Amino acid sequence: MHRSRRAGAVADRAGHAGVTSASPTHRIAELTAPEVAARLAAGAAVLFPMGSLETHGPQAPMGDYLLAEALADRMAAAAAAEGTDALVLPAIPFGGVDYFSYVPGGVVLSPAILQAVVEETCETLIRTGTRRILILNGHAGSIAPVDAAARMLRRRHALLVPAMHLWRIAGGLHAELGGSPASFGHGGDPVWSVALALRPDLCRPEAAREKRAVPPILGLPVANFGTLRVAGVELNIPMEVEEVAPGGVACADSRPGNAAHGARIVARLVEAGAAMLSQLRAVA
Repeated sequence: MHRSRRAGAVADRAGHAGVTSASPTHRIAELTAPEVAARLAAGAAVLFPMGSLETHGPQAPMGDYLLAEALADRMAAAAAAEGTDALVLPAIPFGGVDYFSYVPGGVVLSPAILQAVVEETCETLIRTGTRRILILNGHAGSIAPVDAAARMLRRRHALLVPAMHLWRIAGGLHAELGGSPASFGHGGDPVWSVALALRPDLCRPEAAREKRAVPPILGLPVANFGTLRVAGVELNIPMEVEEVAPGGVACADSRPGNAAHGARIVARLVEAGAAMLSQLRAVA
């Protein structure tokens, strides 16, 4: 059977995160210390999920780190089906600061602090003998700190720590997998459909809506997150989410997002993650 179909089958069996997928087989926090030590000594990899607390529109949960954690569970299960053991760390719930500094209930970390958290987490694993680590990052504002941390880890420990920047990858798959152009963007897909697939219990599809009008800044139209359009080009300027995506919705219309589309994205992400875990084992 093709790996993507196996990964999808594993994901289907795992069910929704928070229901049955939180298997004590893989989550470090749910295992005893001797069990974890034995598996790591035998060569288990470690999945390191992280995300954010921010607005994803009125219809989706703030904690996209929950989705990163659910994907890590499924990757570990898919890798196990291929004979590769992997353990899952608790997710880091706070993302690197970008456009979400003033979201009520949202918590952000400065790039330097987040980079240090990633480095020190990985260095603790390395110090106790773990050499196979895969980061699953679910926040765009964390990409630079994660990549900087990975560079430092390579310089200090001669260790390559790959990172899957989940929504950047999923964004590249959106059209290929049949996603609506209208729902693509912040407050919509790919996060919205993945949330519907993995955590429907936390979703409010009746609240999904179209994008609202965005007032100009400096008398100029807002082009995108952090940019204004002037004389046919885009110039950067600091912004907060409400200035570019009122209510957290930047896509044209989040309503076309759906669980079936999210499941297709999940299957591809799980396939890639499980393949990377197998590769880490093969080259170690």
